[in-house]
Amino acid sequence: MMTIIDFQAAKKWAKLPYEMQRKLLHNVFCVNCGLATIKEYTLKDDTYGIVVEASCEKCGSNVARAIEMQ
Repeated sequence: MMTIIDFQAAKKWAKLPYEMQRKLLHNVFCVNCGLATIKEYTLKDDTYGIVVEASCEKCGSNVARAIEMQ
């Protein structure tokens, strides 16, 4: 589930094809689990693109993924 707190980031995220969004959400590094899937994420605007902040689906640890965009 996505929580929108940054509309600029949400607009950038919406420009990505659905399949790419899905791949990005299922390919995040967790310090406890290694490769992980995220849940309950938020999007934040960044100078270079978007930062996805979330929880690991397996252990619940905080994880983040930076997505560079042009």
